[in-house]
Amino acid sequence: MPVPLSPEEAQQFHASDAAPAAYLDLLDAVSFRSAGAGLRLGVFEALADGPLPVEQLAAQTGTDPLGLRILLDALVGYGYLTRADGRYANSANTARWLLRATPDSFAPVLSFWSALLTGWWHDLETSIRSGAPTGDFYAWLEKQPEVLADFQTMLRRLADWLGAEIVELVPVPSDARSLLDVGGGHASYPVAFLTAHPQLRATVVDLAGALAQGARTTAAAGLTDRVTLRAGDLFEVDYGTGHDLVLLFNIVHGYQPAETLTLLRRAAAALRPGGRVALLEPLAEVPERPAGPGEAFVRMFSLNLFHTQGGRAYGHDELVGLLHEAGFTDVRQQVLTRSDTDHLMTAVRAG
Repeated sequence: MPVPLSPEEAQQFHASDAAPAAYLDLLDAVSFRSAGAGLRLGVFEALADGPLPVEQLAAQTGTDPLGLRILLDALVGYGYLTRADGRYANSANTARWLLRATPDSFAPVLSFWSALLTGWWHDLETSIRSGAPTGDFYAWLEKQPEVLADFQTMLRRLADWLGAEIVELVPVPSDARSLLDVGGGHASYPVAFLTAHPQLRATVVDLAGALAQGARTTAAAGLTDRVTLRAGDLFEVDYGTGHDLVLLFNIVHGYQPAETLTLLRRAAAALRPGGRVALLEPLAEVPERPAGPGEAFVRMFSLNLFHTQGGRAYGHDELVGLLHEAGFTDVRQQVLTRSDTDHLMTAVRAG
């Protein structure tokens, strides 16, 4: 959690040069790393039923009592835990957001980003110097099933949060029959569209590991017979043809413009004339977006994309140009009411 500051202390760090703001970054970085460790060691889950002394907590988590106590004291200082009479307990915020049983738990998000930032960002300078990522993000994910599961859970929950609004915003003609989801392995968006439009069938293409959650999602929705899961590389797998709608949700930001153009052209080739493509993206340049967590997330996200995938958050005009070059017309943008960082863009394949 952010280091707690009195108004006077905040003034020194944030509104003047009286104290180095980077010192707060140092403390917040250790807070984030400590919380990730607590999550992966099972500390918060072990405390879900109430306070425990360090010896009992160490036995339950398989940790060294001294090392654990030092970590626990740090987590108390950062606000993740409380301590009383030698027993440790989850803070109210931790109990609300970091227990995995909570329906909208933040634990998968924290776990994923902790694994990514601590496991990969050590060579950020290398990608900035070279202009290229230092590894293959999706291959890295496929080798780490727990991180991949957190990643897909994070995307699925975003889809569950935004799905109903997106379905309302994307036109689907009554005679439409086929939807293609490119890179949507969790399959939550196709489930939302198929539920709203019973005449539709869907094909979801993604890597095999990602589609494992898609199989569970479609089975839980009772839609297995209307969804085809097709494993393969997005640049090589057969998309099929004649689709009425293609979804590219949170995909193109992982690629440079030439690769994005290739994906958009593949999407166009998979659509019938007059069919529609829909993109969901955190756009980089949005004048009306105020400063705050949303803006900070987009900047962080864009830097992470560049480092891990060679991509970035695109500006609106960049995507419009790429869509036109790929053979699309009637490009439209809509800001989602449930997220000021996510933007829906639709376009029609020219006849």
